[in-house]
Amino acid sequence: MTIFETEYWIWSLRPHQATVGAGVLSLKRECVTFGELKQEEFTDLSNIIKVIENTLELTFGYNVINYLMLMMVDKHVHYHIIPRYEKEIEVIGEIWRDLTWPNLPILSGVELDKIRSEDLLRLIKENLQDE
Repeated sequence: MTIFETEYWIWSLRPHQATVGAGVLSLKRECVTFGELKQEEFTDLSNIIKVIENTLELTFGYNVINYLMLMMVDKHVHYHIIPRYEKEIEVIGEIWRDLTWPNLPILSGVELDKIRSEDLLRLIKENLQDE
């Protein structure tokens, strides 16, 4: 579910919310190593990171963001963006807890039934795009 895109990058919601607002930032072209990025892609990366951080701060008030570039399954340059929260927060009528704060996040995320998951993702996306 795309939140925002620039010329070179796409920010989308993770299907499983490790924490509320968790996303993926993906390079639009095929690229298997970080070292292959072009200068204009690095410049654009800086621009979209500012949008992501400002939007997540205004929407959810995170404490820290973890950027994880794992590329173990998807051999494509992308980051998992995990906003971290010291305290529980309420978003769209749900209480969200960062269960492993301040340690590594649980990437599997919140398990919800399919219909509820799609509704929550849509509502989170709407919250983010309102900012």
